[in-house]
Amino acid sequence: MQIRFVLLLALLTAFPPLATDMYLPAIPHLMEIWGQPLSVVNLTLILFFVTYCVSLLFYGPLSDRVGRKPPLIAGLVLFIAASLFCALSTNIWMLVAARVVQGMGAGAASAISLAMARDRLESGAREKVLSQVSVIMALAPMVSPTIGSLIMDYFAWPWVFVAQGVMGVVALGGVIATSESHEGEAGESLGMLLQKFVQVFHNRRFMGVVFCNALIALPLFAFIAGSSSVYINRFGLSEKQFALFFGANAFCFMVGSMTCMHFGKKLGTLPMISFGYAGIVIGGLLMLVGGFDGPYQFAVPMGFITFCLGLSRPPSNNLALEQVTKDAGTASSLMVFSYFMCGALSMWIVSLDWGDKLVYIGTLSVVSGIVAFGVWIVLKKHLIINQLLKKTA
Repeated sequence: MQIRFVLLLALLTAFPPLATDMYLPAIPHLMEIWGQPLSVVNLTLILFFVTYCVSLLFYGPLSDRVGRKPPLIAGLVLFIAASLFCALSTNIWMLVAARVVQGMGAGAASAISLAMARDRLESGAREKVLSQVSVIMALAPMVSPTIGSLIMDYFAWPWVFVAQGVMGVVALGGVIATSESHEGEAGESLGMLLQKFVQVFHNRRFMGVVFCNALIALPLFAFIAGSSSVYINRFGLSEKQFALFFGANAFCFMVGSMTCMHFGKKLGTLPMISFGYAGIVIGGLLMLVGGFDGPYQFAVPMGFITFCLGLSRPPSNNLALEQVTKDAGTASSLMVFSYFMCGALSMWIVSLDWGDKLVYIGTLSVVSGIVAFGVWIVLKKHLIINQLLKKTA
């Protein structure tokens, strides 16, 4: 039962990378056949994440009110239908519109999966399960571009979205077969539930961790949006070679999550988060001073940055959830919203006509890492004091 629940959480949490990374090898092809620049084609990524993030703000409170399963099932059905419309698109604007709807459906999976983990698991078990989920989830960006490139070789780009629709059907079956983890809160109006966002927003410790997590997402999403252009157009790699480099970067995330899972108790939650944030700064500096003469000079420091993200994200997510005693759906929605909205902003910026996208990604890593680490140092003191007060109470 536990294994099945972990696999379901991993699949639901992996909806954003599965819905984007599988599609990345097709971006240069769509730029060519539809005669559109990267800034236009990348709207299929950026607007997906914008609508995905906005929908999170509704799914979380709604799941607190009516239970986790009804809005989750509705979102998955919407995702499946939108995936088929993506496959039927005949121009870039039809695809953008279909991706907008697809993002609305995908939001249910991410928002409610964290709330389900909060409902069912105690803190210690939850951190371990979130680490396991991160390890499994890291496989998604490792294999998704390869699957996408194989589909491009043997079929055509619309079949990428057919495959995403099949993924949605599998997730839908898993949700239907899973028991409800939260029965809802009868008697409260939707307006009152939305006011819970204000209450969660005033939780300074929670919002501090959420802010740091969202900030360090900037270089990762800049890499996701710009990687196909960098590896294929700048370094002249094939779609399959790009998939290997992209998958290797995702493997670094998995190694970071596995390190957290196996050594988390020895290292401690707070030191792991501190090392992760500091490592992002170091990786950015290595990227800027190492030069960009070939793909490896870019891939190695980016891999270290991604390793640090994989190391710090499970304990920081769990730490954020520990700061709330109720309204888990609302809190998890706000966590994922902040993370991916920052990611969408970063995707949009990297899609602009920069002189050198690699310098932008390296600079973004340094700046975001420094700010996040500085805020974390201040926040950590308050968290330690709060833990001591709980022990003596």
